[in-house]
Amino acid sequence: MCSLNDISQAGEPEMLKEEILRLGARAAAVISVESISFDTAFRGMCASNACGNYGKSYMCPPDVGEIDDLIREAKTYSRAIVYQTVGLLADSYDFEGMMEAGQLHNELAQNVRALFCEKGRKALHLGAGGCRLCPVCGKKTGEPCRFPYRAMSSLEAYGINVSKLAAQCGMHYINGENTVTYFGAALF
Repeated sequence: MCSLNDISQAGEPEMLKEEILRLGARAAAVISVESISFDTAFRGMCASNACGNYGKSYMCPPDVGEIDDLIREAKTYSRAIVYQTVGLLADSYDFEGMMEAGQLHNELAQNVRALFCEKGRKALHLGAGGCRLCPVCGKKTGEPCRFPYRAMSSLEAYGINVSKLAAQCGMHYINGENTVTYFGAALF
C-alpha cells in the first residue's frame, strides 16, 4: 500500500495527466469532481446484469456498496484525472479484440494506480467495467478478495454517467466504426 498525501502543488495534476498520456492513454483531462454527473439510476443498469458480474465480483454491485455511499465517497475528492483508451477491432463482432483492448486498458489503470502510489498520492481509482485483476474473482470461489488494495470498481458502479463525463472532458464516447473505447479515472 502507498502512503497517503494530498496533491497540493500547483501544476502537479497537469504533470500527472501528461504522465498518464505517456503510459498509453489516448486522451486525458483534469476536471473538478463537483462537475461530474452522478446518477443513482446506474445501479439499476448494474442490477439488470447485462455484463454478468452483478453479485459475482467484490468490486461490482451489490458487493461494492450502496450507491449513495459510493457517490458520497467519490464527492470527498476535489479533482479527477479522466483517461481514455481506444482499441481497434477487426469488425463490430470482434469479441477477442474487445477483450484484448479491455485488458490493455486495465493494465493502464493499474499503471495509473502505481503512478499515484509512487507519488505518494491518495486517490480513488475507477476503471472500465468490473474489476478484472483476477481471472476468477474470489467472490465466485468463496474466498476473500486476493488484492484488496489493487482491486478496482467501475465508474458506473459509483453512479458516474460516462458518456457525459467523456463530453465534459472533450473526449468522444464512441470513436468510430470498428473501435472500442474504455474510460478510467483517478479521483484525488
